[in-house]
Amino acid sequence: MRKIFIAFGSGILMGLTPAPVSAWFLAWVSLAPLWFLLFSLPLRRKDRQEEDIFKRHDFQESFILGFVWGCGYHGLALSWITGVHPMTWMGVPWLASLAIALFCWFFITFWGAILVGVWSMGMTWINLHLKIKWLRVLMGVALWCGLESLWSQGDLWWTSLSYTQSPHNLLILQLGQLSGSSTITASIVAVNGLFAEILLAGLNNKFVNYQKTFALLSLPIAIIFILHLTGFFLYNRPLVKTPNTAIKVGLIQGNIPNQIKLYPQGWKKAIEGYTKGYKALADEKVDIILTPETALPFFWKDIVNFSSFYRAILDKKVPTWLGAFGQQGTSFTNSLFTVTGTGTLFSRYDKVKLVPLGEYIPFEEILGGFINRLSPLDAHLARGKSDQIFDTPFGRAIVGICYESAFSEHFRRQAALGGEFIITASNNAHYSQTMPAQHHAQDVMRAVETDRWAARATNTGYSAIVDPKGRTLWISDINTYEIHSDIIYRQQTKTLYVTWGDWLTKIVVILAITIGLVNGFMIRNH
Repeated sequence: MRKIFIAFGSGILMGLTPAPVSAWFLAWVSLAPLWFLLFSLPLRRKDRQEEDIFKRHDFQESFILGFVWGCGYHGLALSWITGVHPMTWMGVPWLASLAIALFCWFFITFWGAILVGVWSMGMTWINLHLKIKWLRVLMGVALWCGLESLWSQGDLWWTSLSYTQSPHNLLILQLGQLSGSSTITASIVAVNGLFAEILLAGLNNKFVNYQKTFALLSLPIAIIFILHLTGFFLYNRPLVKTPNTAIKVGLIQGNIPNQIKLYPQGWKKAIEGYTKGYKALADEKVDIILTPETALPFFWKDIVNFSSFYRAILDKKVPTWLGAFGQQGTSFTNSLFTVTGTGTLFSRYDKVKLVPLGEYIPFEEILGGFINRLSPLDAHLARGKSDQIFDTPFGRAIVGICYESAFSEHFRRQAALGGEFIITASNNAHYSQTMPAQHHAQDVMRAVETDRWAARATNTGYSAIVDPKGRTLWISDINTYEIHSDIIYRQQTKTLYVTWGDWLTKIVVILAITIGLVNGFMIRNH
């Protein structure tokens, strides 16, 4: 129980690193207690007959410790999900709404905690077979980065260790240019591992005295300094801004509460608010106007036929990126449309990464009867194609709608195909300021990784303008109606990450496997 308490407590410390606390510096030490617990006691094997029993116990204990640590981290970091309650405005009874909110929280917490549990079991297996114990640091980095890469291939992903540093530690975020978010994750795991391994070696009397142990603790501290120094070098490279690449973008934050968004009262408020904001920004001579996710929650044909917003486009003749619903067969899509100044569709992007439990139900045949949809709409959202490109009158854009901001590969792919700037459209309503703040942190990371300017429009906040260094040049208030115009710039540079993808994870995994094979060969020959 003491180990479980320590594991949970250190997971809680990691959970304090993103918003709302944003104690990003804790990430560099919060994994070390779990690492220490996994290897603090020598493995005892009395005889061959009892060996399998001891191994099963070791694996079970390590999984539990990792799972508990993960519950502390993911549970606290993602506690904002309970903000979906109450859903009485959707006709869901209060108690049923509470049950759904708690189920969502437990589900996503356990899914993230399983990753840490699997990592802990893997580290225990490595410890059983590895002759050179200091290589556990490399193995730990490879295993964690590999698992994060695997988890991010699915739809349920948000809390990579890398996002603990965003948006406040801009120097370390610059490392994302090298191999994406895995560069930051690998750095955090390696430093924590070194802290733990040095303390373990001192505890096992492998150092002559405690003075040498404390002296060796300067090694991970030096690595932290070198990592930030590298980030400082990348951060201070000049930012090129040329007039012929400038786009004056207008942002509208409509501030339509979810409680009314999909009902007549919300429709009327949305049409009035976005029409007013469009006209005001058009008078400021912006080049194009960006609206949030489903700013007008109608199908495009209905907007054309009945909307004063569409008539304003015909009158002011300023293009817009409009969030609305598209059609795909008998289903609908969460889409962003490029509408020209003449009112014609130039391009369309359909959301690829749908929100589990919100926009679709994973394992629907099992969970569908219990949860049903968390939306009052009758049809299911259709998933957009993963190979979409989004051309606009101002060049090719990199697009993310809401939840997609957490998926770095989604943005990298579009940048590699010629995307010159980032636009994201989100809703973010119905939550405390924690979720919008974490969402903004995700977009900051994507801007740095791709070396692109980013404009983000949200329904209730935070809307923002972010430069390629991750600096937030303007950010809105929360739960307010706002319009804003600013300049972003097109860029065609390609970072190492955009060009080569997540090469770091591949290299450390291959290196770890190679060392494992060599280690096995050495054991067999002795």
